[in-house]
Amino acid sequence: MRISLLGRNKLGLVDGSCKKEDFPKAVGNHWERVNAIVLSWIMSSVAKGLLGGIMYATNTQAVWEELYERFNKIDGSRTFNIHKEIVTLTQETTFVSNYFSKLKDLWEEFEALVPALSCNFEKS
Repeated sequence: MRISLLGRNKLGLVDGSCKKEDFPKAVGNHWERVNAIVLSWIMSSVAKGLLGGIMYATNTQAVWEELYERFNKIDGSRTFNIHKEIVTLTQETTFVSNYFSKLKDLWEEFEALVPALSCNFEKS
């Protein structure tokens, strides 16, 4: 979703860098229209069960932050299961390319769920 918004030059509506207050009142209606379009994109992209919490929202940034807060959590059981799949994955009779692709996909999902630890040497 983020890539799609960036490609359409609408990411500023969700990350807060393009606020209605930053524009003259003369283009306020245009900002509202673009905000409504982005809201409709988000609402058509999320699962039906999530619509209840965002259906009556009028601010794209608020919806984006709500979804971010809801889904930007490390799921310990999913992390464990992915790690277990990585450890137990075997090639068996599949092609090497298929085995490698599956393993690479699992590692990418694992890295997305568990961000790499960083060390701040100034504070250490």
